[in-house]
Amino acid sequence: MSYILRAQDIVKQYVGHRALDGVSIAVPRGSIFGLLGPNGAGKTTLIRIITRITAPDSGAIYFDENKMQAGDVYSIGYLPEERGLYKKMKVGEQALYLAQLKGLSVSEARKRLRCWFTKLDIMPWWNKKVEELSKGMAQKVQFAVTVLHEPKLLIFDEPFSGFDPINTEILKSEILALREKGSTIIFSTHNMASVEELCDSIALIDKGRCVLHGTLAEVRSSYSDLRYELRYVGDSEKLAPALPSDFTVSERREEAGLQVAIVKAAGEGDANRLIQSVASAVKIEYFARLTPSMHDIFIAAVKKGA
Repeated sequence: MSYILRAQDIVKQYVGHRALDGVSIAVPRGSIFGLLGPNGAGKTTLIRIITRITAPDSGAIYFDENKMQAGDVYSIGYLPEERGLYKKMKVGEQALYLAQLKGLSVSEARKRLRCWFTKLDIMPWWNKKVEELSKGMAQKVQFAVTVLHEPKLLIFDEPFSGFDPINTEILKSEILALREKGSTIIFSTHNMASVEELCDSIALIDKGRCVLHGTLAEVRSSYSDLRYELRYVGDSEKLAPALPSDFTVSERREEAGLQVAIVKAAGEGDANRLIQSVASAVKIEYFARLTPSMHDIFIAAVKKGA
């Protein structure tokens, strides 16, 4: 697998506090990579090191297969959670200024900005002052400026902050479109639903250490406890005696006219054997293996660390 960015054994110490304690991550090229963790875990410190705002005490960052150099920052677009626009400047004027800092000519910057401003429905605000923008509108402007120079790596820190559901969906669609065009995206968020929707792989940082790292499927598998949901018609008292010896019912309820049971496996949990046994006692209407959500995994991993 090809990685556009690797952080290797990153340590960052502040007075009385170790923000990062040997963190290593690898971001696959052309993917959306979720950088997760509770407040104060070290995510922002890691992002600041990747963007060369600050330097690690030890460890190394590799970008595009080589040890990172100062000029690599021009291949990175960073959208911080905090708003960084000059309030008294006009929106279009400021966007043009920031685009030129990224190496675009005025004519090319204007052309690309008009395209993005139209996409994000903020063109009418071109000649307005930044202070007149809502939080969501300001975030749209910063998003457009971040992606404008088409960098190899994009870093979005809570990109949906301040957005209503409609604008959140617009931005999600644009992020997915950027990945389809070949961009690699690091997506830092507390919103686990967005992680489920967007991310290909994740790293979870807690107390300065990387406690989870891998694809979503790998992470879910590592936290799976082999539970199955059964929806059936029949006598609920007949279910438990029909189960194979290595299965137990952990939860029961009635829903929409059906009996619902959560069945947990003690061993390897052969689903075919379970279905065959249960089908002799009740009529199965629905059967599925339960996989933990990213929200549940996040909570479990942080509690485990604590």
